[in-house]
Formats: sequence, C-alpha cells, structure tokens
Amino acid sequence: MSDIKNPGEEKDKFENAPEVNVQSETEILGLSNANHLEKLYDGWFLDYASYVILDRAVPYFEDGLKPVQRRILHTLSEMNNGHLIKVANVVGATMKYHPHGDSSIYTALVGLGQKDLLIDTQGNWGNPLTGDGAAAGRYIEGRLSQFAQEVLFNPETTEWIPNYDGTRKEPVTLPAKFPLLLAQGVDGIAVGLSTYILPHNFNELCEASVAYLKGKKFTLYPDFFTGGTADVSHYDDGARGGRIKVRAKIEVQDAKTLVIREIPYGTTTGSLIETIVAANDKGKIKIKRVDDDTAQDVEIVIHLLPGSDPQKMIEALYAFTDCEKSLSPCTCVIINKKPCFTTTTELLKLSVDHTKHLLKWELENELRHTQEKWHATSLEKIFIEKEVYEVIKKSKDREDMLRLIGEGLMPYTKKLRREITTEDLEKLAEIPMRKLSHFDRKKADEFLKELDEHIEKVQSDLEHLTDYTIAHFKNLQKKYGAGRERKTQLAEFGKVDAVHVAMANQKFYVNRSEGFIGTGLKKEEYLFDVSEYDDIIAFKADGTYKIVKVSDKDFVGKDILLVEKFNKDDERRIYNVIYQDGKDGPALIKRFNVGGVTRNKDYPMGKGKPGTKILYISSNPNGEAEVVKVILKPRPRVKLNFEVNFADTEIKGRNTLGNQVTKYAVRAIKKVSAGESTLGAKVYYFDAISGIVSTQRKGDSLGEFEDDEKLISVRSNGMTKLHEMKDPILVGTDVLYVGRFDPKQVFTVLYFEGASFSYMVKRFTLENCPTTTEFNILSDHPDTKMVEFFDTDSARVQMDYQSGHKVETEELDLTELADVKTYKALGSKFTAKKVKRFTKIEEDNGGELPDDQKDPNSPDLFG
Repeated sequence: MSDIKNPGEEKDKFENAPEVNVQSETEILGLSNANHLEKLYDGWFLDYASYVILDRAVPYFEDGLKPVQRRILHTLSEMNNGHLIKVANVVGATMKYHPHGDSSIYTALVGLGQKDLLIDTQGNWGNPLTGDGAAAGRYIEGRLSQFAQEVLFNPETTEWIPNYDGTRKEPVTLPAKFPLLLAQGVDGIAVGLSTYILPHNFNELCEASVAYLKGKKFTLYPDFFTGGTADVSHYDDGARGGRIKVRAKIEVQDAKTLVIREIPYGTTTGSLIETIVAANDKGKIKIKRVDDDTAQDVEIVIHLLPGSDPQKMIEALYAFTDCEKSLSPCTCVIINKKPCFTTTTELLKLSVDHTKHLLKWELENELRHTQEKWHATSLEKIFIEKEVYEVIKKSKDREDMLRLIGEGLMPYTKKLRREITTEDLEKLAEIPMRKLSHFDRKKADEFLKELDEHIEKVQSDLEHLTDYTIAHFKNLQKKYGAGRERKTQLAEFGKVDAVHVAMANQKFYVNRSEGFIGTGLKKEEYLFDVSEYDDIIAFKADGTYKIVKVSDKDFVGKDILLVEKFNKDDERRIYNVIYQDGKDGPALIKRFNVGGVTRNKDYPMGKGKPGTKILYISSNPNGEAEVVKVILKPRPRVKLNFEVNFADTEIKGRNTLGNQVTKYAVRAIKKVSAGESTLGAKVYYFDAISGIVSTQRKGDSLGEFEDDEKLISVRSNGMTKLHEMKDPILVGTDVLYVGRFDPKQVFTVLYFEGASFSYMVKRFTLENCPTTTEFNILSDHPDTKMVEFFDTDSARVQMDYQSGHKVETEELDLTELADVKTYKALGSKFTAKKVKRFTKIEEDNGGELPDDQKDPNSPDLFG
C-alpha cells in the first residue's frame, strides 16, 4: 500500500509546476527537425547521387565498364584455367565482390556474352535479335576470350581497392588497352544525368586509333550488330543533342511480299512486328499478315494486299512503325572521378592516350624485370666462375657468410649495373650444390646476351612509344579483326512525309450551312477519303478561308463554299476568285496560291471589310484559267452581262486585293468554258534522299513534263515501273535511274545472271512494256544481280580479271557486244574470264578513268 500515491499530492505537484508555452516549444521542435532533415537530405542524397553516378550507371573512360561488368570480368580472370566455366559458378564467385544479388550479375554477364567480344560462350545465351532470353546459369558456360585476356588484365598496372566487406581486393578499373567503351556501347540512367554511347566497329576503332597516333584526322560513326542502314547526318560526333536515324533493311521479294532482313538497333523482331501489327490495326498501313521466320538471321515476311504498291508500303513502314527509329546519343563518362559530357572523337583520344600510358607502364615494368634478371644472372655467374662460394666454408654463422660472400664479390662489382643488396647475397647463399657443379658458362653468356638484346629492344620501344602503340593497335586488328566488318550501311535519307504514304482510310463529310466538317459527320454530304495526316482548306461565303487538320468534327464557319485537301508545298494549285469587297464595294478578281499558312486561323479574301462575300471560286490543280459570264442586277443604261477570262489576270500572292471587274451589283456568275493551264509545263525534281519526285524544287531537276507523259524509274534490283505524272510520285531511294519515259530509248545493262552463273550484256527498248505494273528488266532468278546500268549511247566499262597469278585490265564497249532487243531478252554472254571487278567509265573522261576516281569499295566478285 505504501506505493500508492496521494492523488492530492499529484495534483499539487502539477498545480505548482512552472507554466510552459506549448506553442513556442512546438515551433522550436519543428524548426529543429526541419534543420536536421535538411542536413540529412543534403548529405545523404548527395552521397546517394554520387554513388549511383560513380559506381552504378556511368562507365569510367579507362575501361568503359560498369562496376558489375568489371567485377564479372575480374572474377573470370581469377577463375580462368582455359576451360569453359558454368555461368552459375561465375555468378556465385562474383558475389564476393558485387553485393547486389545474383540476378543483376547474371543479366550483366549474359549481356557481355551476347556482344561477342570479351567472353567465349557455349550453350543458349539468348538471341538479342529476337529478344529471347538465355538459358539458366547452370546450363550455359563461358570464359574470357583471348582478346579480353590480352587487353584487359595486368596486375602490375592495376589500381586495387578493398571489396565491400574488406576480405578481398578488386580493381578500380581494368587496364584496358583498347577503346572498349566505343566498341561495346553503353547506356545508363543516374541521378540527374544519363549516358547513351552507341557501339562502333572494331576495325574502324583500330584504324582511327592509328590515325590519331599519326596525327591524322579521323571520323567515327556507329556500327550495330543488327545491321540495317543509318543516317549519321546529325550524329554530331556523339555529343549530347546529336541524333542518328536507323532503318531496317526491307527487300521486295515480289509484288505481294516484303522481307525484312535486318532490323534497327534498339529493336527486336518481336517488338518490331508489334509495331507493324499496331499500325495495321490503326489503319495507317494495310497488310494481309506478317510472319516471323527468323532463325539465325532475321527474316520477317510481310504479305501485302492485292494492288498494294510495294515501294509505297516500304515508305509507310518507315513512317509508321519502328522500321525507322531515331537514337539520341549522349556521351557521358567518368573522367578524373567526375561525370563529363564529351564526344566520340575526344573519348577515343582519351582511350588511346590511356593505352599509350599503360603500354609505357608495362614496358617500364618489363625493363625493370629484365634488368633484374640480368643482374641476378651476372651475380650468379661471378659467384660460380670465381668460386666465391668457397668462402661459405670459412663462415661462422649466416651473417658472417653473407659478409664473406659480399667481400668475395667486391673485385667484380664494376661489371654490374647496380649495387649488391643483402637480398642478392641471400639468394646466392641458397644456390644448391647441384647447380654449382653443373654450371654452363656458355649457356649463361648466351642468356645474358639475350637479356641485353631484350633490354635494348624495350628501351627502343620506350623511346619510340608512339610507334609501339601504333603497332599494338595494328596487331589487335590483324589478330581479332577478321569477321568484324561493318554491318550497318551509312546512307542519307530524309524524313518520310506521312502525308505522302498514309492511307486515305477515312471518309470526310461537310455540313455547308452550319459550317461543320469532319470524319464523324456520317449523315452529312460526303466529299472524299482522307488520312489522319491530311490538312483541309475551307472557303466560306463571307470571303474568309481556314486550314485545319483532319478531325472527327470541326467548326470552320457557316456557309462553306469549297472544301478540299491542302498541301502548302503545292505551288501549282491556283484559286480563281471573284468577290465583292465590302457590303457595297466593287467586285474584284484575283488569282493566287495559298502557300504556307497558320492552322486554325481565318484569312480574309481582301481587307476583311464587313459584308465581303465570294461571288465565284474555283480550284485549279495546274493553274487552269476558265472563262465566266458575269450577270449584273438590272440597272438602267448598263450592260447586264459580260464575259471574263481568268487568263487575263496575273497570278499574285494571297494577300493581294485583285483587279476590279465591275462597280455594280452582281446577280450571278456562271462558268462558260474550261481553260488551259497558264503555268506552262510542270518541272519535276527528284529528291534522292526521300525518293520522291515532285514539283517542289527539292533535288535534281528532271525537266518539264506534260500531263500525258510518263516517268520511268529503274531500281537497283532491276525492277522497273512507269508512273503517271501526278504530284508527288514516290519512286524510292534505291533507284538507279529516274527520267522521262521514251519507248524508243535504248538502255544497256551489264548483269550477273543467276541461272547460268554468267555475266550478260543486254541492250533493249521498253516498247510494249507494262504501263501499270512493275516489271523486271533482268532475269527472275534470285541470284541475278545488277552490275552496271547505262541510259546513254555510251556504255563502257573497265574489267579487272584474274590471269594466272596476275590481275589484268581490259576496257570494253558494251554497245558492241549485244544487239538491241526487247526488255525480256536475256542478252549476250559477256565473258568466260574470272572477273574480279567492273568499273564504269564515265563518258566525259574520254574513256580514261583516273586512279583517284576508281571506287576502292568496288566488290571483288570472286573474292
């Protein structure tokens, strides 16, 4: 009972307690916590950000590896015994250094193996082309490649730090004597920054390294294991803000089938097919089906609907699917323990300089070791030849023995290159008797001579370190460059205009009185089919017009007179208009092209006076000028009707007011007769980058064309097509010839005929050729290849062929080797000689091809 307190006493205690300002204490406590949290946030978050940047996401320029990759390679080096090792064992051993779990190690190890550079693999390591994953670690094996062993490891030139638990040592960076970062590429996201370095070609890196060491300029562009085509026009040396476009390699197998043989970097066959199916479901393209026949090589087969244009479908695939992708490089690496944004060129220079430093370090170590061998061998020779070892019998103890040996060597120290140390004396005292009795002076002298020669060579290499480094890179290319030729072709291709390739798969309607247009007004007046990428222009009775994008429903203004598709680049579409300028103003006539405008903005026909209205309007795709009759309202002593020829009015800008037709009120205007174009023949241009022929003055001029003429295009595989003169015309980027079609024009072709396995020459015209479908001017055998194509009277080539052990050269006039026949003829057999290559002789060179114009990349046809 003594533990029970008196309630009164407790009450008195609280009543007598000092007053406390509760609000003030809370504020103080909150402020203290805030200051404490701010300090913690500043410190901990900075530590976390630094850790992610320096030790997780961004590679060091010295070896181009992330920590997990470096630890894997270090573990493989420790385990290396020449045999393949189970991946599961490698993962387990790596966990001694990497504290983040086996999953991250396994994923990084598989990624390294798939790059086919540092690790020799066996088993199912997955397929980066299809996205298929690797087998479990217990089923697959790997080991360091010979290349990795040669360029990545040297304990003497490695800086070491303790691992995470202090039980072992791991490398800060591996002593990489190759620009590994540029060879493999890397991507990573850190706190506040990211890095994305694209892979480059092994041989080109070696050649660029040699060029830099020689003081020459060099240029590097990415090369992807997926192949495809890349446009590096805006690569900007891999700097942040640069851009590169990559495309799949799409072939036309026949009129109904496309085949994708190579895919863009950053995609897989599965993800690419998904985008094709999605584009088809959205109506952007129309195909029958797509099959994935990929095995070792990519093969995606796209079956087209009957009547489809294969070339237009290829461009649509580039526009609406991942068959074309844009990559944005960002070269961020750790330099001097800080993240730095740099360029591909500077990164290569840093790597080469680092390689040069490492090679110097290795040479200095090798020199020191060789000099130590020379010193030890020389001492041993003196010790035995001069019988200094006899003093051992006189020694009282070990210290006395070492002293006596030193005194015995003293007369001969002038022959040595450094002073004798206690360690040297101890080694001499431990020489076994068997070695003393079997000493071979001649052999020792030969060994010392070899050491002297090696020392001289190493010293020479140090004096000529740049040449030694050049030889290092050339040796790497010679040993490991075979089979690593460039896979990605470089080409310049423009942006595919979606308007040109999009399918017009939606119906477009108008409610003229209420002013609505769109694809959702299905109960209203149907106009034409559109795609979602089309622009629409609408002219209204009040004299205004507006351009809008295709939509489900859009209000453009009441009393719509004219609605049609709009192309701001179409300079030949001319609008003929007569309008009343204001409520009581005169009737004015004008002819104009709209050109570039702002969407969703009303443009007035004149000055926008109240009461302005359009009395007559027509749209003319080729600048036609019709004749109309103007009927006036009844008025005394005034002629009530007269004709106006629009051809008498000059075409001017859209903002011009126009010329006066009449100052009197107009009752009606009626068309009397259609007119002809006042613009003359159309001049068409071929833009090789986009593969489009148009009147937009982009590319090379093809000349003037009348509407009833045709255009011919010949592609590199021999497929030929005649095109109606519409604007634009999509002919593709792989064309050899684009021009005016003349059925009597003679073409000359040199090609390899697959069925007979021989070279053929054919000369032909295109009389009676198909006018609506694509046809082949070569044979249909799959191995048939175009060699040279001529559209001129001159057709001369230089042929290099094998003759015994020599390569002979002969110039030939192909026009003398075959008669002119139809395009279906096979032609005449060209030669039975073992051809190495052909080179076209340009006509303006007088039959001579200067050496500096010969194509060094001309294929060796019989390798």
